[in-house]
Amino acid sequence: MAYLLRVELPDVPGSLGRLASAIGSAGGNIDAIEIVERTHDGRAIDDVFLAAEAGVMPDSIISACTALPDVRVLWISHYGAGSNLTRDLEVVEAMTSDPHRARDTLVDLLPATFVVDWAVRVRRVGDGAKVLHGSPAAPNEIPADISWPLDLKRGQRIEVPERMSDMLVAGCSFEEDEMIVIARRGGPEILDSEIARLCHLAALATSIST
Repeated sequence: MAYLLRVELPDVPGSLGRLASAIGSAGGNIDAIEIVERTHDGRAIDDVFLAAEAGVMPDSIISACTALPDVRVLWISHYGAGSNLTRDLEVVEAMTSDPHRARDTLVDLLPATFVVDWAVRVRRVGDGAKVLHGSPAAPNEIPADISWPLDLKRGQRIEVPERMSDMLVAGCSFEEDEMIVIARRGGPEILDSEIARLCHLAALATSIST
């Protein structure tokens, strides 16, 4: 079984090695580790993609991690994509290979790149928005009770109605009346560093497509 484990740990030499050893001792095999964010207080938030041996429960992996000094598990969930991770540089390479589709290519690759459930490219139409392109599992329409954010140039989290409270949503603009939106069901939280990456890739997609 494949899992995504998000952990917070001291950003010092040896921390990742100790974490990897703890996960291995609990029956987990690490496929990849990505640094998601470095905090100002000398800590790091990492995403660990791992496969658990048969019969190993996620609680055992969590216990092994939290037994380490100053390590905190923020999230663990099943991750069906296994180790097929799409890196930011690979996204840029894919966009430049077909400049006219750069924006749609970004949308297609965002779920694997950011470990989100779906991504969409939308355009403002009156008070609402129209879906121009979506990744697999993305909605075909934007619900009428979701308002267009006032300022997406810097990127931001997007509020959703109470009935969609299990969805974590963020977005940024491609241009004045067009934006890209990502959504993650349940967690982990969409961090400021992820929003910054999204804005950077969106700006590159816009530049490549012009």
